[in-house]
Amino acid sequence: MTAKAFTAKYPSLAPKAPKHPSQRLFHDIALNDDYAWMRAENWQEVMQKGKEVLPDDIRSYLEAENQYTGKELEHTEALQAQLFEEMKARIKEDDSSVPSPDGAYAYQSRYIKGGQYPLLVRTPRDGGDEEILLDGNKEAEGEAFFRLASTSHSPDHTMLAWAVDTKGSEYYSVRIRDLEKGTDRTDEILVETTGGVVWSADCSHLYYTWLDDNHRPCKVFRHILGTDQARDELIYEEKDPGFFVGIGKSQSGNFVIIDCHDHETSECYLLDAKDVKAAPKLIAARENGVEYSVDEGLGLLYILTNADGSEDFKLVTAPAIDPSRKNWVDMVPHQAGTLLLSHSVYRDYLTWMERANGLPRIQIKHLTSGAVHAIAFDEEAYALGLSGSLEFDTNVIRFSYSSMTTPSRIYDYDMASRARSLRKEQEVPSGHVIEDYVTRRLYAPAHDGETVPITLLYHKDTPLDGSAPCLLYGYGSYGISIPAGFSTNALSLVDRGFVYAIAHIRGGKEKGFAWYKNGKREHKPNTFKDFLSAGNYLVEQNFTSRGRIVAEGGSAGGMLMGAVANMEPDLFCGILALVPFVDVLNTMLDETLPLTPPEWPEWGNPLASKEDYQTIAAYSPYDRVSTQHYPAILAVGGLTDPRVTYWEPAKWVAKLRDQRLDSNLLLLKINMDSGHAGASGRFDRLKETALEWAFALQVTGKLDEKA
Repeated sequence: MTAKAFTAKYPSLAPKAPKHPSQRLFHDIALNDDYAWMRAENWQEVMQKGKEVLPDDIRSYLEAENQYTGKELEHTEALQAQLFEEMKARIKEDDSSVPSPDGAYAYQSRYIKGGQYPLLVRTPRDGGDEEILLDGNKEAEGEAFFRLASTSHSPDHTMLAWAVDTKGSEYYSVRIRDLEKGTDRTDEILVETTGGVVWSADCSHLYYTWLDDNHRPCKVFRHILGTDQARDELIYEEKDPGFFVGIGKSQSGNFVIIDCHDHETSECYLLDAKDVKAAPKLIAARENGVEYSVDEGLGLLYILTNADGSEDFKLVTAPAIDPSRKNWVDMVPHQAGTLLLSHSVYRDYLTWMERANGLPRIQIKHLTSGAVHAIAFDEEAYALGLSGSLEFDTNVIRFSYSSMTTPSRIYDYDMASRARSLRKEQEVPSGHVIEDYVTRRLYAPAHDGETVPITLLYHKDTPLDGSAPCLLYGYGSYGISIPAGFSTNALSLVDRGFVYAIAHIRGGKEKGFAWYKNGKREHKPNTFKDFLSAGNYLVEQNFTSRGRIVAEGGSAGGMLMGAVANMEPDLFCGILALVPFVDVLNTMLDETLPLTPPEWPEWGNPLASKEDYQTIAAYSPYDRVSTQHYPAILAVGGLTDPRVTYWEPAKWVAKLRDQRLDSNLLLLKINMDSGHAGASGRFDRLKETALEWAFALQVTGKLDEKA
């Protein structure tokens, strides 16, 4: 059936997906699914080749949904255009990063006015003209989708490895540019990589991670420059489909690091970067529930780990020559309530990020004297990022700071003198008066006596009498903490009277590792209840009213959207579910999908455990859709998304449309040319946000208000 025929069958009505009942048995429990047909049997091919190979019936349905969404939001097109121009006007079009020194050069990315994609450039540190190494705009010509995964210059600065995805499926090809000639070499690493590469010390080889047909990174290869990819040497292969493989490099450049992990266990190997014949050396064998990550300096490994019951992690050292567990020595002991997040090693200093009382800070330790000092800030809520340095023998690191009201600031910090220098402050070309906005940190009482942090942003003139609409954002999975950082896009809602709120719910690590642990597996319902507690507390405190909240979440946060819509629909007037992971039970039962085996530690394994099956079935948004009233919903997905497959939002919307009792907006938009992250160009992404904000303004009755 063509898209035209599908639309004609349901003129001026929402598409009604046909039901093809199917039933499977797990643990003697029947699992019924009327819309399983939306999962294309050739989904792997669809990810690599796009919509052209999508079965006709599925393509017809998705295109009909897109047409319907376009028609239903057609009256907002002028507003979308206005929102787009507002958000674009807050972006400095010819923006650039702060140059990062490395050897004889300083590297940076920059944009040209009107350009969608960055240019990678460098300048000699002793003076000289800028050299354009890669122009993303030129490389993207003729492509419906274009995303650079990474760029990595060779240690001798003569070559650039760059990885590109042209489908949105996160299968990357790696190309190697000769920087003297300005052209790519003939040998390239095609399509099946994760995009990350590491150079050997002598620049003769590249290490990369290979993706299998199910989009799982499971092999590490060594590529000899100038040879065909077919000759690449397999260095490591992971046999357990529940473990993903990644590669990196120590800050010193001495070692390539192979990292194997799921969500709660890890195992790392070292490869001597100077020896292109080196075999991987195991650091410590995987032990269920033990995580660790590694950096190295001057022959000593610095290991961040939760070993020995260190729930909030500690830092240990071990000699690179024999790094086994018996040689681990505590350097930064475990301190309950202070979560260590990441670390880097320089010649004279160890740096690490930590979070205490919900706020991040940077700690620095002099490796000879043992003196420790912190970089911290005084605002009630803020975001802090540590980007470090490209160099090992340096006293200068770089970090970023922002808050909900304060645009991002980039600082260089001298670890010896403890002096910070402001290198860049985010410009808002259309203007931004910090004093016009208020940011707050609240704590909502949860169902079990915990308190849920909420970060707020609102205009100083917004009445706090319950009349303001609220956009409440949440995520709450994988231990990911949502920073209280500056968002120029949020201002388009805040300037129209919205209270913009982030609920820092369980499943993240805002309040330590236990905050994560108590929001996963059998404790997953805490995530949903925390979000509802946050919404109800904002109502109680008169920041908004019941039925005036638009909830927003993406990916695993989209699962949150589906769950709270089922649990307490009348709290919300709208739901923005972006690439929503809503078909949790079916996905966790399908071990062929890219993320399923590695995700079992996060959600449970319903194939192996009846208890896990029942736990997931009790909250899985798709399975819990019922005959009740729902708020207005906009679900957005990507056809080539390997993380949350397109059929999850498609099936969810179809089932909602069949069972709901209301006539509120229920819209599905599937981007037929992109994947998990949406459109690739910086301005095209703004158009997607403009559509989402227009939906939020419509369902809160603020469609005609000007910023």
